[in-house]
Amino acid sequence: MVTGTITGTTIPTIMAMTTHMITIMGITTTITPMTDAGLLTLTHWLSPVFPVGGYAYSAGLETAIADALVADEEALADWLDHSLAAGAGLTDAVLLTSAMEADADAATLNDWARALSPSAERWQETWEQGQAFTRALADMGSDPGVPVALPVAVGRAARDLGLRPEQVAALYLQAMVANLATGAVRHIPLGQTAGQRIIAGLAPRILDTAAHAVTLTPETCFTASFGAELAAMRHETQETRIFRT
Repeated sequence: MVTGTITGTTIPTIMAMTTHMITIMGITTTITPMTDAGLLTLTHWLSPVFPVGGYAYSAGLETAIADALVADEEALADWLDHSLAAGAGLTDAVLLTSAMEADADAATLNDWARALSPSAERWQETWEQGQAFTRALADMGSDPGVPVALPVAVGRAARDLGLRPEQVAALYLQAMVANLATGAVRHIPLGQTAGQRIIAGLAPRILDTAAHAVTLTPETCFTASFGAELAAMRHETQETRIFRT
């Protein structure tokens, strides 16, 4: 077993390493190496080039920015951190890791995804992206099953990649954070460096949320990111909108 300290390293880099014990910004985490093929497949699915359309959704951030609730780097970091710890990030990670279980029923988990969506737009973004993800896999020759919410679709597809659920969840959450941070950087606006600092700074929270997710089930999961939920609700009737949510 090797122990190392890494600062400012992205999750895909960390998880591709052979290191088992890694300290990131003072937090020590156990990492099991991914298989090379599984890692490449998963990062492809979660990359911006995969036709899921994540760039079109802001999870309520557009309204928060318009209301000046998120107006600088610190506010954006806090917003995303709370979404990971007690909002869409946590619930998505729980649904994803649950879907990776061999006996998981995707239809039941899809019902839980709907039940755990606190607003119409939250359900819209996870359902529409799940449809797009499933359609893309089918177009590539896979048999992904019927369309379901995005985290359920990703978890179901990742069962055969040879990866640990918490690793898949961590990469999924990093992709979520990167997508939201990129959109916010353009619309607050912030510099690109600020956006990268936020993404790197949230690495410990991403790892912690992914590890916590495997200890929960949809029945024991919760959402308490009230600012994001209320912003998503207000976004439904916002007069000027760029993002779908």
